[in-house]
Amino acid sequence: MEQRSKRFDQLTWPEVSRAASQPGATVIWPFGACEQHGPQLPLSTDAVFAEGILDSVLAGLDPALPLWRLPCQAIGFSPEHQNFPGTLSLSAPLLLDLVAQVGTQLAAMGVQRLVLFNAHGGQIGLLQVAARQLRGRCPSLAVLPCFLWSGVDGLAELLPEQELLHGLHAGQAETSLMLKLAPELVGSDRPVDGHPLPGSVQDPPDGWSLEGAAPCAWLTDDLSATGVIGDTRQASVDLGRRLEERLIRHWQELLQTLLASDWPPTQSRLSIPSKS
Repeated sequence: MEQRSKRFDQLTWPEVSRAASQPGATVIWPFGACEQHGPQLPLSTDAVFAEGILDSVLAGLDPALPLWRLPCQAIGFSPEHQNFPGTLSLSAPLLLDLVAQVGTQLAAMGVQRLVLFNAHGGQIGLLQVAARQLRGRCPSLAVLPCFLWSGVDGLAELLPEQELLHGLHAGQAETSLMLKLAPELVGSDRPVDGHPLPGSVQDPPDGWSLEGAAPCAWLTDDLSATGVIGDTRQASVDLGRRLEERLIRHWQELLQTLLASDWPPTQSRLSIPSKS
């Protein structure tokens, strides 16, 4: 099987018909964004990550698996970055409708699973809502909204604690991964920005945080003049390589587990207690 057959949009319609009829037919939809990533990274950073990691993941899996990928959705929901030139953002209703329309059509073809493979942190919650709405509309379709960096083992071994907690955007990890995947797109600046001192006006009140248990709906220019929220000074190709290895291994393992399962449950398999 040629590698091109993993690209849903490069199949012919008879090939799609056969693909969607396979047990466990799964489609992965990579999501990025077109938004500022500081003075050193391109607007396409999240899209580059989503496509680059996903293609490497698929290349390492058994080509006989019933698994295909859609073209990347390269403009997403990015209102937090709109005060920086270059950022393009879709509205929340538009992105919700986009997922609903594409997902409904895939379900009608017979696809059983749709993985939303997202690399932009600012649309995690929105894609979770989109997934729940789509599953309600198409009960036969499992919808799995994923974030590239979530649940990946070993990140704490590679990144300083400060970056793990506060390197939210275009920091050491993203700059390093881009140096590995597309070094020609990385500029020479290495900013340190968006790390407020405790008690400063930029620091959230006690008990609150930028992200976490009690998050604030922050805008990037609340925190940063450069668009970077993190410390890029120690970014390196070597760190990018090690991050890439962990990301690829993590998602290969998860996709293999998914493809080996019979998820989603169907009404015929669910045991619904009768009322007495």
